[in-house]
Amino acid sequence: MKILEFYGVKEEDYLRLKFEGTFGSRSSLESELEPFLQGLEKYAGGWMPDVVQGKRRRKYNRAAIWKGLDEARDGDSTAVGFYRTKWPVLDMDLWLWLPPRIPELHIIIKVKPLSFFSVEEHCRPFVEMVRAWASRYPVSYAVARSSDDGEVAGAPRFGRDMQTSIRDGFDKIYEVSWLNVFGPKLVESVGRERMLSTPAWRVEELPNGSIFLVTRPTPADFASDEARLAQARAHVHLRPDLDFDTVLRGLRERSALLAPVEPRFPPDVEPFLSRVVERISSHVRSRKIAEFNAWRPPEPDEWRPADSALPPDVEEVERARAHYRYLAEHLVALLHTKVPSVFDTTPESLSDVDYEFWHQEFPRVFEREKLDTLAVPAIGAYLGEVLVRHLGGQWIPRQKLEEAQVRVGDRVWLPFVRAWRYMRTCQSLLDFSLTQLYHVAEKHRAAG
Repeated sequence: MKILEFYGVKEEDYLRLKFEGTFGSRSSLESELEPFLQGLEKYAGGWMPDVVQGKRRRKYNRAAIWKGLDEARDGDSTAVGFYRTKWPVLDMDLWLWLPPRIPELHIIIKVKPLSFFSVEEHCRPFVEMVRAWASRYPVSYAVARSSDDGEVAGAPRFGRDMQTSIRDGFDKIYEVSWLNVFGPKLVESVGRERMLSTPAWRVEELPNGSIFLVTRPTPADFASDEARLAQARAHVHLRPDLDFDTVLRGLRERSALLAPVEPRFPPDVEPFLSRVVERISSHVRSRKIAEFNAWRPPEPDEWRPADSALPPDVEEVERARAHYRYLAEHLVALLHTKVPSVFDTTPESLSDVDYEFWHQEFPRVFEREKLDTLAVPAIGAYLGEVLVRHLGGQWIPRQKLEEAQVRVGDRVWLPFVRAWRYMRTCQSLLDFSLTQLYHVAEKHRAAG
């Protein structure tokens, strides 16, 4: 059955829950997991999973869960995933650590888009579900929040190196998120009375000594000033050593980093850059859009006037043109799996090729010799073929590839020279994109 791919759709913010609790070992695993499943089935509502995956996918039901856990078991651990076939998109994992280790269940829930949780009727059941789980499975700390805000905050390291972060975990109140469960150790370090008096939308002591805290009714408006004020008040209350104005200023700066920015890209590279920012991580998208808005690529100079074109210096012109088509097929063979449009040899496929090389960081990852001897000829030939097929261009073959030209109107273009410049560095993929050269050639043909 086909599930909605969480990372196969446009990158956008989502709600993320991280919950790591312990459970008993005297009862059967089915009995120990019953509260988890009851909470999920009672409260998930509009994002309830309908697919369970162990080693294979099955329609969601209890039997499928037990089967998936059984077939995925590896010594003292096992795991299953939960997904959806309809909007909103869900990526949920349940990991279990089993005896002789201390039994633990780790739950990660990601629901996209975050805007699904902009209305209280979607949020209240989620809150009750986590509260029910936290009452049954003791945790040291659990959190639900905007994924983008967590990324900008630097969670879970919060400025620490990786080893320190792994060793210490959430050993003090580094941050107050939308939804928080503070375990008894954290409660003791802050003081139970102080924690219970936190200014927040909901603060509750759980039967196992943990404290459940939710700053506001909904998480989707986390970047609003009202939400940031609530977040700062709660954080400074729990950490009297912090300065309120400093904390609030930092939160507002994070909101500014995530605020939408309207794209104003240079027209000749807009098709390429639009693909880049659509697929880039959403927590850095606004900054990247602003960067691209301010950037201007150099004007293409891989051309000469048509009356200065070098004449063909090959014995068989048509055979040379066929060779260029053959070289272009090498690019199709290289990229067709990840860039299906490369079969089409169109201006749109040039932008897809630009994006793929940029995304994969080709000039950095691959050996320079292979890039120059294999990739550059294929890229130059492919660019030339698009000029021929869509702008009425004509190849003027030369023995040296770097001298080969495509005549379009009153100019001849040097696609292999462009390809060589293009494949120098990751930055040169932007500065010398295939998309830009095509659109500049298109404009000059129209003007001529």
